Amino acid sequence: MTPLGSDPGHRYRHHYSVAEATGLLPLVGRWLHEMRILRQDVARLDERLAELRHEFGDQGGARANEWTQAVVGLARMSLEFRRRDLVIEDLDRGLVGFPAIMAGREVLLSWEEGDESIGYWKELGPGHHGREKMT
Repeated sequence: MTPLGSDPGHRYRHHYSVAEATGLLPLVGRWLHEMRILRQDVARLDERLAELRHEFGDQGGARANEWTQAVVGLARMSLEFRRRDLVIEDLDRGLVGFPAIMAGREVLLSWEEGDESIGYWKELGPGHHGREKMT
């Protein structure tokens, strides 16, 4: 990783080598799994709380507390990614970007859940949606 603030022209503070990013994959995979579960919990509880409010008015209590815990858990997991400058490109697919420098350009190393290692990268910015195979 480059030191913080090493180049003010870069979007990200941290830049990963392929080896560093690969070392984080087991942890990133667990975080993605936890985030999907928490997102499902929030959606399920949103529905249930809406039903209760409609039937009985504002209920609060245990269900509201459970919803709050799920939302806070999701925010905590999201913070873990932001703190490391990791980019969740698609939570459902498990697509994550790791900022890196390649050929002097800031790019994202691209990993999709299920891949054994990082084998793709992509350009930053609008109009750059596809992943390129690493050579």
